[in-house]
Amino acid sequence: MTKSELIDAITEKAGLSKADASKALAATLESITDALKAGGKVALIGFGTFSVSSRTARTGKNPQTGEALTIPASKAAKFKAGQKLKDAVN
Repeated sequence: MTKSELIDAITEKAGLSKADASKALAATLESITDALKAGGKVALIGFGTFSVSSRTARTGKNPQTGEALTIPASKAAKFKAGQKLKDAVN
């Protein structure tokens, strides 16, 4: 499902105009992003939890040359599905 298809689904299920559904989706995504940037997590009961995971620096290998290189530390967004979502998919 693409973003525009999601907006169409929100429009149909919530009875909103397409513009309002687009604004609502944008606000939701922005709020989740802001919370993760601040180092927090977002828990949507029954759906899942968004959080930030820290990755330590490590040594990797260039597959073409075999040369060792350092992969810097980074942060990554994680999503853990809630039980209701898992049950719905299975």
